[in-house]
Amino acid sequence: MDIEKNILVKLENAGYSQNSKWLVRGVSLEVKKGKIVTLIGPNGSGKSTTAKIALGIYKKIEGKVEKYTKKVGYVPQKVSIDWTLPLRVNDFMVLTENLKDDAINEALSLTGVEHLKNKNLGNLSGGEFQRVLLARAISKKPELLVLDEPVQGVDFTGEIALYELIKKISDELNCGILLISHDLHTVMKATDHVVCLNGHVCCSGSPIDVAKNMEYKALFGEQASQILSVYEHRHDHIHSNEGEIKKN
Repeated sequence: MDIEKNILVKLENAGYSQNSKWLVRGVSLEVKKGKIVTLIGPNGSGKSTTAKIALGIYKKIEGKVEKYTKKVGYVPQKVSIDWTLPLRVNDFMVLTENLKDDAINEALSLTGVEHLKNKNLGNLSGGEFQRVLLARAISKKPELLVLDEPVQGVDFTGEIALYELIKKISDELNCGILLISHDLHTVMKATDHVVCLNGHVCCSGSPIDVAKNMEYKALFGEQASQILSVYEHRHDHIHSNEGEIKKN
């Protein structure tokens, strides 16, 4: 591994085409230990393709991808499960992995679902299932964690809780995370760096820089302005216990 920079994966002008059509092109980014990089953009903008390039799933790519770790965890966008099968959480955890009980319990505990260990997968809520998927991905203590839309099927309150959990996982395991999200406002507090895609990199930088960028505003319209005002409200001052506003 690049000891000096703690880089886990690095893409340089990476792109991937299928049937003579570019799904994404010209993407440069790097994920470091303990940092969260978020890919945002509309549907079909190349977010999942970029994640698969980073994972090494797509081999025939344009540009370059360098991976400095083999300890990788992955939560894909879609998981195909036969919900009629009587599959418990514990069974799901060891379906394709050889895990000891201690590792299973530790992962389920970190994601807050250890009490669901013997519950049938089909009886879980959307938020509970996403937490189990996260637990499965971190069970072998990866250095790099790739999460493709990890809050789908969860309500807004549940989304916020899951993003807070993802931040906690990054801090506790000191792993780098490449996170795919459909919006910016729910990941503002958790992410370190944002890359906005629309077949190519529209803009990148800190969450506040991206929220102010004209290309981002053009993609997300009025929602972008609302996100920016919420972000600035949360971050340019704090509220004291007495209700007074204090500048950071």
